[in-house]
Amino acid sequence: MLISDGHLDLAYNALRGRDVLAAALQQMTDEEGIPTVGLPDLRRGDVGLICATIFCEPAGEGKGGYATVEQAAIAGKNQLEWYLRQRDARVFTLVEKPSDVPSQPAGDSALPIVLLLEGADPIREPGEVGWWFKRGLRAVGLAWKRTRYAGGTRAPGPLTAEGVELAKVLDAAGIVHDLSHLAEESFWQLLDLVGGAVMASHSNCRAIVPTDRQLSDAMIRAVAARRGVIGINFYDKFLLSPDQYGKRRANLADVVRHARHICDLAGTSGAVAIGTDMDGGLGREQIPREIVTSADLPKLADALSAGGFSDEDVRLIMGENWAAFWRRSLPTAAA
Repeated sequence: MLISDGHLDLAYNALRGRDVLAAALQQMTDEEGIPTVGLPDLRRGDVGLICATIFCEPAGEGKGGYATVEQAAIAGKNQLEWYLRQRDARVFTLVEKPSDVPSQPAGDSALPIVLLLEGADPIREPGEVGWWFKRGLRAVGLAWKRTRYAGGTRAPGPLTAEGVELAKVLDAAGIVHDLSHLAEESFWQLLDLVGGAVMASHSNCRAIVPTDRQLSDAMIRAVAARRGVIGINFYDKFLLSPDQYGKRRANLADVVRHARHICDLAGTSGAVAIGTDMDGGLGREQIPREIVTSADLPKLADALSAGGFSDEDVRLIMGENWAAFWRRSLPTAAA
């Protein structure tokens, strides 16, 4: 069975010192916890397709990060170059057009990745979109927190004038819009503005976890109506309701609960998938207790079955929904 993960911060982790090409349990634990993702773990978990992010953290809250447009651009390009080096070494293969999307696990072959920019500040101005597209970028989320393009998580606000212009250029290039992290106003404004493909790479249900980081029921219905896919985030803070968070570990039944809520709202199992964000600033103690590394992702299939999903639904949620989304959403020709 093909397993797809819609959100992994591989270059971010690699460039801060983790050896993500090694097994997670061979990597050094750091300030962000015990590693859970490594290339051997992805292979053992039958993961055959991922969205690999370019994530550059802005300065603030006592953390380092970019403070200027140029710093954001340099940080983003450094991560892009890391992915391109791994492509040249045949560790990864870039998914740039529909025919690149796999139908089975990668095995020992190069792992197919879709390049996703999480927070658009590394794009200095809309005229650079073609440069990024030629190098394989196929999805962009305008915000993380607030960027100069859009309001974001815990930073309410609309698209800026620059954001409106960038969104139109991304749309014209055939780059997919990632709605995760957009603020309420910018989410709805973007949907009204663009006609291209949309998805939420790593977002959960606001009805269960009532913060602006999650999707409201209306948002979920809107993504589904556009044939978008929502990847369930494995961060316990985004899985557990406020009365449970901090009192127990999250488990795979919590993942299933979010998946069920999305399916009930969308009226189909075709709108939900996996977007674990594992190692995205969190460690093993902050993900479902059944998961040690990405090698354990097949356990979710059993949890979905136990939660009443059919074999076909399980196959779709575990991997085929992302594969089908990229086949219908990517431009037909690479740069």
